[in-house]
Amino acid sequence: MRDWMAHPDVMPILSPGRHRSPRRGACFMEFASYLAGERWSDHPACTNGTLAHLARMVNDRTSEAGRARLTPLIPSVVGLTSDDPLLDVLLALRAANAALPVAAEERQRSQAVAVRVALRALGGRDDELAAESRELAEAALRAAPAADVWATQFIQKVGSGRPGMTVRQCRDIVTGAVDGIAQACGGDPDERLVALLTAAVSDTARFVGTTREAVDVRAEAHVPVTA
Repeated sequence: MRDWMAHPDVMPILSPGRHRSPRRGACFMEFASYLAGERWSDHPACTNGTLAHLARMVNDRTSEAGRARLTPLIPSVVGLTSDDPLLDVLLALRAANAALPVAAEERQRSQAVAVRVALRALGGRDDELAAESRELAEAALRAAPAADVWATQFIQKVGSGRPGMTVRQCRDIVTGAVDGIAQACGGDPDERLVALLTAAVSDTARFVGTTREAVDVRAEAHVPVTA
């Protein structure tokens, strides 16, 4: 790290996997850790964990040409943090929505289950981002009707379980979705993966911004008025 900072002309090139130092290259999140001023790591604190997981997956599953297109997105993930579990659900749903229409048939079933479970986890939330996510989910399910029928029957058979989703479940959905997109036949996987990460970053920025505005409003409401 120090050697890199002493020689700013030595810039890391995005490549798959983890890297011990910038001279050996960098993945998306390692570069983000540097921009955030954190210790060199592919798990920096500057970014929501599920979004960071998606970024690492996309970084590793795109080609060199596709990976180069990710670089402009790196600064935008710095500071996108939230402990609200709903964000993890929204990101998992975004990924599953993208994968369901294009994944191979054997993967579509698991993605359809993921979409249905994530929709249930959203509950009655009626903000703009949740509403858009539902619309995308319904469109994705319509694009794979056979998988949706199978998923509905599967959920009825095994039971829906408790409402909500764990962070691990959300990240497992992201992993399956990225793999499904990367291995899909037809189309441009790189284009789809870059588009997915771009949309997920936008979703996260909107979610974090809305959450912070709500906190500010509540804080102002409790500030005593003095003469």
